[in-house]
Amino acid sequence: MKQYSEAFIGFDTAKKKHAVATADVGRESEIRYLGEIDSSPAAVERMIRKLAGRYEKLHFCYEAGPTGYGLYRQVRALGHHCTVVAPSLIPKKSGERVKTNRRDAVTLARLLRAGELTSVWVPDNCTKRYAILTGTRA
Repeated sequence: MKQYSEAFIGFDTAKKKHAVATADVGRESEIRYLGEIDSSPAAVERMIRKLAGRYEKLHFCYEAGPTGYGLYRQVRALGHHCTVVAPSLIPKKSGERVKTNRRDAVTLARLLRAGELTSVWVPDNCTKRYAILTGTRA
């Protein structure tokens, strides 16, 4: 049974664990920190399927970084919208210097819901293979 229409999910990605937060539709609605999950594809898929059972439409986002675009491709393969954001394009408060996984995930979910994030171009697998073969950067 689906209770809500759509949700905005923010990931703070890392090599071993991802911090996850959700924001429901509406300016005054709740933003919840769901906790950390293992970064394995099986754990990510389990979490996405659990959220898909509760919401009709899911929007995901995470910061571009050393973890690559595997998460983006996995979310897209499961049929959901995903945005990869450049860290330099994320609006930050002037006094906010301490970075925590929880705060970053909640901030990403809130900003995605507000429509204040700018996505970056994600290379497809063909572009990646071409770059490997030619020795250029993708």
